[in-house]
Amino acid sequence: MKTTVLVGGVGGARFLDGVRHLLGPTPFPAGAGDGDSANSVTAVVNIGDDAWMHGVRICPDLDTCMYTLGGGIDTERGWGREDETWNAKEELAAYGADPDWFGLGDRDLATHLIRTQMLDAGYRLSDITEALCKRWQPGVRLIPATDDRHETHVVVNRSGDVLGAGAGSPSPDDKVAIHFQEWWVRYRAKIPTHGFAQVGSDDAKPAPGVLDAIADADIVLLAPSNPVVSIGAIISVPGVRAALRTTSAPVVGISPVIGGAPLRGMADECLSVIGVETTAEAIGAHYGARSGTGILDGWLVAPGDTADIPGVATRAVPLLMTEPSATAQMVRDACDLVGVPVTPA
Repeated sequence: MKTTVLVGGVGGARFLDGVRHLLGPTPFPAGAGDGDSANSVTAVVNIGDDAWMHGVRICPDLDTCMYTLGGGIDTERGWGREDETWNAKEELAAYGADPDWFGLGDRDLATHLIRTQMLDAGYRLSDITEALCKRWQPGVRLIPATDDRHETHVVVNRSGDVLGAGAGSPSPDDKVAIHFQEWWVRYRAKIPTHGFAQVGSDDAKPAPGVLDAIADADIVLLAPSNPVVSIGAIISVPGVRAALRTTSAPVVGISPVIGGAPLRGMADECLSVIGVETTAEAIGAHYGARSGTGILDGWLVAPGDTADIPGVATRAVPLLMTEPSATAQMVRDACDLVGVPVTPA
């Protein structure tokens, strides 16, 4: 069974843990093991959150998936390394280095340094991700959605606070785009916001393996990740949406909200910016049916939530990812919804 999952963030990483629990680890490196007789899981991972800070390339979603599946994640925070120290962050602050609102842990910094060195040597991000996974052995093939720049930026009101000291008093109608990390980490999404944009998207193309993973899958799953800046950012890579529309595999999404609220993260903040209600039905309708102009064949929602989306099969099932076995059942339910037989590990 070939399963492809579009993922981003902490929720996506935990969902992958459940997929692996059900289907078993994917042989690594690609092509190793029992070949066609083994289940395989490929994760197409959001890179819209990626940023350059303090001279290093940071890939939050790729690293969260890698650390979570490799047993190195800080389980309380849900991101970053366990047993982390913050000496480099404190020293940078002592020097007055910007940005001072984004913290890099010492262990995490090592990953960014290796990645940056390999980028400088001319390696693609997808090749670097595979190399990093040799250490972590995540049991899932992790592929960035693209090797190219595809950063999520946020259009906000231009103000002295946003532009920094000495910016003057611009008109309230003036707008400026800032990086998603600054919008969320520095401003906590609490400033007037007008939209999202992918910087570099015109020249981006899917990373090697992405389109094949979608085309050759037995089922494609949309993890319960942020529908705007995680799944939405992946789908906005040129070619990915078309691949989802044309694959012979059914596409099933899992609602990221329960009872009108996200379990964690900022899905509600992002949805409000684009005018979509924070409900399972509204998010499913935002993705749309493949029988129309959208990408979904099936949609799982939590008990008590409803979703009447023409052309999309829906079912209410428990969506709390309390442990990998509970998440594995969600994957079973997704497969059952669209008639895909599951072969557990």
